[in-house]
Amino acid sequence: MLYGAMKVSIGGPLKLAFRPWVEGLENVPAEGAAILASNHLSFSDSFFLPAVLDRKVTFIAKAEYFTTPGVKGRLTAAFFKGVGQLPVDRSGARGAGEAAIRSGVEVLERGELFGIYPEGTRSPDGRLYRGKPGGLARVALATGAPVIPVAMIDTEKIQPPGKVVPKLMRPGIRIGKPLDFSRYQGMEHDRFVLRAVTDEVMYEIMKLSGQEYVDMYAAAAKRQIAEAAKAGKEAEKAEQKAAKAALAQAEKDKTDRADKDTSAS
Repeated sequence: MLYGAMKVSIGGPLKLAFRPWVEGLENVPAEGAAILASNHLSFSDSFFLPAVLDRKVTFIAKAEYFTTPGVKGRLTAAFFKGVGQLPVDRSGARGAGEAAIRSGVEVLERGELFGIYPEGTRSPDGRLYRGKPGGLARVALATGAPVIPVAMIDTEKIQPPGKVVPKLMRPGIRIGKPLDFSRYQGMEHDRFVLRAVTDEVMYEIMKLSGQEYVDMYAAAAKRQIAEAAKAGKEAEKAEQKAAKAALAQAEKDKTDRADKDTSAS
């Protein structure tokens, strides 16, 4: 009931304001379990995709969204529950992964749609990064649910980092044909199978999105970008410090020469 109210109050205005275009809606089954595996460009991905579908889509979200105290915290928790997000404690990497898998299996066993971002986090630069094999592949093989590749397009341009007011433009959503991995069922603990399943899904997402593919994890790329930015700031500070020291030395030399000239005269 809350999801339906949120879909009307948020999804309707979202579609009206941004007019997202969609291709491949016919690939989402009218009923039954399925996994929607999408690239991840923006926080808004979890809103645009459900907005264009008739069926409820359940994603997972970090538990902090649901446990923050105070009025704001309760409103945030109600909002995320309303838009179909499930809390997952990410305090421990392994525990978080197991919790996400259990949540996905439970959603699919109810015959519903489960949404997941195989990259594990948002792309830091608009490129498509290597998919993590633990969540998507294990859920797919444990349930036998088909995996539907999804490409979000241009959602990162609507509200880039640091921008408060979103840009009114048309994002796109391409939905591919369902992928059947039943041939691997029962092999969800074989790391080579998990890698193969994940890579196949990422390849389909790449074809749909047209993104450049980077064979590394997005989280590692974010760390590299952050470290490069930090190194750049430190280098800039060092240059400024050196410039100040050089200026101070020049002033001192000028003063020393002036004093020497005064003494000589």
